[in-house]
Amino acid sequence: MLRLVLYALAGLLVLAIVGYFAAAAPIADARYNTVQAEPPYDASERAQAVHDALMVADLHNDLLLWPRDPRTRHERGHTDVPRLREGGMGLQVFAAVTQVPMGRSYAGTDADALDQLPFLAAAQRWPVRTWTSRLERARYQAQKLRRATARDEALVLLRTRADLNSLLGRRRETPSAMGTLLSVEGLHALEGRVANVDTLVDDGYRMMSLTHLHDNALGGSSTGLRNGGLTGFGAAVVDRLAARDVTIDLAHASEALIDDVLARTDGPVVVSHTGVRATCDSPRNLSDRHLEAIAAREGVIGVGLWETAVCGTGPAAAAAAMRHVADRVGVEHVALGTDFDGTVSVPFDATGLPLLTEALLDEGFSPREVERIMGGNVVRVLRQTLPGAE
Repeated sequence: MLRLVLYALAGLLVLAIVGYFAAAAPIADARYNTVQAEPPYDASERAQAVHDALMVADLHNDLLLWPRDPRTRHERGHTDVPRLREGGMGLQVFAAVTQVPMGRSYAGTDADALDQLPFLAAAQRWPVRTWTSRLERARYQAQKLRRATARDEALVLLRTRADLNSLLGRRRETPSAMGTLLSVEGLHALEGRVANVDTLVDDGYRMMSLTHLHDNALGGSSTGLRNGGLTGFGAAVVDRLAARDVTIDLAHASEALIDDVLARTDGPVVVSHTGVRATCDSPRNLSDRHLEAIAAREGVIGVGLWETAVCGTGPAAAAAAMRHVADRVGVEHVALGTDFDGTVSVPFDATGLPLLTEALLDEGFSPREVERIMGGNVVRVLRQTLPGAE
């Protein structure tokens, strides 16, 4: 009898484990990546006509973290390649997230808090090496994107300026052609070794942010506990990024870290996804002083769509933040950084991007200015920052 009970308990344990692996990740995906209005979305005829002529470029998307084949249309989350194409996306930056501490908040996030990503990696049956290594999580997410591009001839991983120029030419004949760019969200993924910059570059990464939700060995996060500047290790990493023609992303950086990076580097930088304090006063968002400093370096500011970045729901709040950036430093420094699939609630999924075009037109931007905001400015910067050759 005892043996039967033990067998039954073992069977229940196996079922529980199988159920966890089968259901936990999709449940988390659906819970944390929500939209405020369900599709389909209807923009005005004028806005749709302007949008149809655009090549949208988005500086930040976390799709690679979730249990979705990028090539397959899904009913949950914000994006996949079919929905991105329907929304007019021509160039999507996909970011690799490698650490998410429990209890993160704008009041300060402790890097030593329990990391949630090993559980998410296990639930998705990622390779065991990713369960304990931030570097391997980044490498695996790059592999996911490379596999997707290998199976879709109109989906291209951009590594060089030549790749970008080829994509732009190709889209004239094939509007469904879409470029992708790999980014790392926080260089705690280096695991303390400058040489791992080269590993990530070899894997296809061309954009990297120094920090994410917490302070790390490179410097302070805008939501960290110390908000410090660039460390000695961080300085060595920044020098290596410059040597490898990696685009530096200052999203999530503390004010002191932004100052130190700008003082140490030349050329354009990006802030891939943010808001501005003038329209939404948050430590996560950029001050006017930093808008001016980034613009002085010919960089771009990717304005997000989520509520705590723009202090409002709906695309009008994002358009208002973009208007402030344009009025303060010029429309040539405004870009889109949706934070799609970044555990945020956004006004629409990727198919609703024409609604943002409509909000920009309602904000008083001309069609030519909308073209620059929704993609042209990102292309300009990448033409300056991407390496000329492999």
